[in-house]
Amino acid sequence: MHPLSLRRTKIIATLGPATDASGMLLTLIREGVDVVRLNFSHGEPQDHVKRVRAVRAAAQQAGREVAVLGDLQGPKIRIRRFVDGAVELQTGAPFVLDCDPDAAAGDRGRVGVLYFDLYRDVRSGDTLLLDDGLIALKVREIIGREIHTIVLTGGKLSDRKGINRLGGGLTVAALTDKDREDIKLAAELNVDYVAVSFCKCAEDMHETRRLLREAGSNAHLVAKIERSEAIENLTEIIEASDVIMVARGDLAVEIGDAELPGLQKKIIRESIRGHKAVITATQMMQSMVESPMPTRAEVLDVANAVLDGTDAVMLSQETAAGRHPALAVAAMARVCLGAERQFEPVDEVLPMRSKIERPDQAIAMAAMYLATHVNLRAIIALTESGGTARWLSRFRSKVPIYALSRHQASRQRMAMYRDVYPVAFDAPDFNPVHTVRDAVQHLFLLGSLSEGDRVLLTVGDHVGELGGTNTLKLLKVGPHGIAEGMADL
Repeated sequence: MHPLSLRRTKIIATLGPATDASGMLLTLIREGVDVVRLNFSHGEPQDHVKRVRAVRAAAQQAGREVAVLGDLQGPKIRIRRFVDGAVELQTGAPFVLDCDPDAAAGDRGRVGVLYFDLYRDVRSGDTLLLDDGLIALKVREIIGREIHTIVLTGGKLSDRKGINRLGGGLTVAALTDKDREDIKLAAELNVDYVAVSFCKCAEDMHETRRLLREAGSNAHLVAKIERSEAIENLTEIIEASDVIMVARGDLAVEIGDAELPGLQKKIIRESIRGHKAVITATQMMQSMVESPMPTRAEVLDVANAVLDGTDAVMLSQETAAGRHPALAVAAMARVCLGAERQFEPVDEVLPMRSKIERPDQAIAMAAMYLATHVNLRAIIALTESGGTARWLSRFRSKVPIYALSRHQASRQRMAMYRDVYPVAFDAPDFNPVHTVRDAVQHLFLLGSLSEGDRVLLTVGDHVGELGGTNTLKLLKVGPHGIAEGMADL
């Protein structure tokens, strides 16, 4: 695909019943999906096994590199069940949350909760938000294991809805027993990324990484920012993670809707400065669960995330259970392309003042300086692990980055990075001169480059060596795709 037609921002689609239809995965990938999300909150292990196999097969058929992200359920705090499945809470009425493990099925006056220590974490005067903030309760007093409240905002409350404390402060651990089992499943499925829900600090990420490595997985970690405590510890979480997700659902409930837009921009900006990829997620095109077209507000929401520099935008229920999964992906791709035509990198999303600690980081910074001062068609990164491509993508230029690697796992991970287009390439020998020539010609034959194009190429003196990128070449594509040195600019 020629650089002028490439979409820079990546699209993540959540798998579910709607994507299980015959041929749907192939359609979604052809429409532009770069990463698929397995939601471990739903489905059985055998469902996830089938879906991963189907994704790998569809990606191969489409000739695309597609990453798989396994999303851990985390300690979602929920109420238990009602006798009749749901109740109607009246504003001003008393309501009890029962933390007893043996609590009976609920009614209009009370319901059990699945987090049995909730009564230890709340105080009189606290506001508890249920069902993503649609129901609000004010805590009056704690009696034994019972939390006695008054309904501030009433409405219909059904089984197993989530609970948040306004302002955060719940002490529940980030990893549950189910998560630990799902980490083993993620390793067996050979997923490319694992997302940690409700992380509060760097230690949550370190523990998950340790468990993944013990299970034999080299998956990269995604920190989902959805607790107020995570905002307080944002810098250390970014350092401990590979990718950051702005998980706007529970985050908005904890901090309030009014604070969310500014925080989203801050998280994106700080993630880029910390050299980490960033995902913007939750209800980006929620109306398309039912509608074949997004609202204007949703179009602006996606576009603003793109303009802020996000690496990826995510679809959740829209593809997992929506009526129009393919249309949702197509609409998101269309909006991303439109916003990208208006994107101008600014200083606050360029980590140019960062301390240089590695050769590949220095090469990336030099490449991006040249990319802003020389008329280039593309940057070519010859990479083993994908590290050089990741560094290059942090600098947010308008030049596409073709990341050539012989390792499928590396190519799949790079599908997450903005501006990066992974390409399968195995050098016939480890001679740098031959490798450079063959790489440029390979992209020429794929139709990604044309005669006369100027390109930058990054490579190591020792081709095939992990972390060895130390050379930057400025080249021109000659007849038949032969790389030529630049006589002038």
